[in-house]
Amino acid sequence: MASDERSLRLKYWKIASSASIVCLIVFSAYQSLAVVNARNKTPGIFGELLAERNTPLKLEDIPKNRIHQLLLIEDPGFYHHNGIDFSTPGAGLTTITQGMVKYLYFDHFKPGIMKIEQSLIAWLAVGALVNKNDQLTVFINTAYLGTDEGVVVRGFAMAAKRYFGKSFEELSNNEYLSLVAMLIGPDAFSIKHHPGVNGERVKRIKDVLSGEYKPDGLGDVYYGQNI
Repeated sequence: MASDERSLRLKYWKIASSASIVCLIVFSAYQSLAVVNARNKTPGIFGELLAERNTPLKLEDIPKNRIHQLLLIEDPGFYHHNGIDFSTPGAGLTTITQGMVKYLYFDHFKPGIMKIEQSLIAWLAVGALVNKNDQLTVFINTAYLGTDEGVVVRGFAMAAKRYFGKSFEELSNNEYLSLVAMLIGPDAFSIKHHPGVNGERVKRIKDVLSGEYKPDGLGDVYYGQNI
């Protein structure tokens, strides 16, 4: 009787193991296909977004200190990682590259398995085929910065006009940082709808920029504030 029970358990274990291997093979094949498809689409996607008409802000026209501020807060290791960064304190779980992949390659993104696909595309497609300056140019011109009177605001140039009635070049440093503060949660930290919350984040950002506060680990994206 015991022998029959052991044989039955062994049979079920073999079936389960085989099923797991098949699922792993299918999953790997699907991810590989997704990456190949993304690599094929990437030159066209970024070529279109980098066209003159789609880039009101050119990287060379933005003061270096503002680029430094943006990267230190949004993606400190941007120029050093391959699209994925799970080690830099304060970087969070999504790099600039991954954020663009979420917007450009997915119609309906959901956490979980799609996060794996997002990371692979960021690493093996965008990170491998698009240079960092072009990535950053696209990000600055397409980043989601909330909604204003039902209009989706994308890019810093549009945000400057919608929220401050100014060109990007006319923004004060505080106004610029208020837009940077929105990136982590464009609606929750909206300068228009939640100016107090936005202002508090700007203060914390300034502490980071000055070196008065150093993020404590990868997930410390709110700089000591419990959200």
